Amino acid sequence: MADDVFPPGFFDRSDPSPDTAFYAPPRFVTHIDDRAIAAVGALYAELGLDGDVLDLCASWVSHFTAAPRRLVGLGMNADELAANPMLASHVVRDLNADPTLPFDDAGFDDAVCCVSVDYLVDPVAVFGEVARVLRPGGRFVVTFSNRCFPTKAIRGWLAADDEGRLQIVNAFFVVSGGFGQVRGGLRTPPGRGDPLYAVWATRR
Repeated sequence: MADDVFPPGFFDRSDPSPDTAFYAPPRFVTHIDDRAIAAVGALYAELGLDGDVLDLCASWVSHFTAAPRRLVGLGMNADELAANPMLASHVVRDLNADPTLPFDDAGFDDAVCCVSVDYLVDPVAVFGEVARVLRPGGRFVVTFSNRCFPTKAIRGWLAADDEGRLQIVNAFFVVSGGFGQVRGGLRTPPGRGDPLYAVWATRR
């Protein structure tokens, strides 16, 4: 079904080399500004993401205002994950090499993915896996801005404007087939700084 929605080349990247090499050096930096980071934390608090939570494409910092009961990180760099004080445990995995998640069915209350969805070359498969590991009624919250590593972002993302990117993530949820109504929009007020967008939906 994804082939019917996304045109040929949509998920190509200008740098198709293995992501393991690109993400090998740890990057202890934040990829959005303080205003956008605060918007991520405010959304997580608003939605009550405080149980067993999966942080997908995780790094050295998770943007919760308070740590959930159990936060499990899955990311690309072991040093960054080990430095994240909120994580109860972590797994190193390249989702572009293997989009499956090494977790049991219905093992999490909620899942999040912050400023990383634009790098997934098979996001529909990943979203389907997220639905599998969520408990019924669990939310998957995807946040993003207009900043990225352009050589590693998919071409369809780079070709879209902010509104188009909201529609792209909406389509990932719909085509994956595991979620109900999709919600989302701009989460930062107008003004200077990085915009923060969010799209989320509940597991069927």
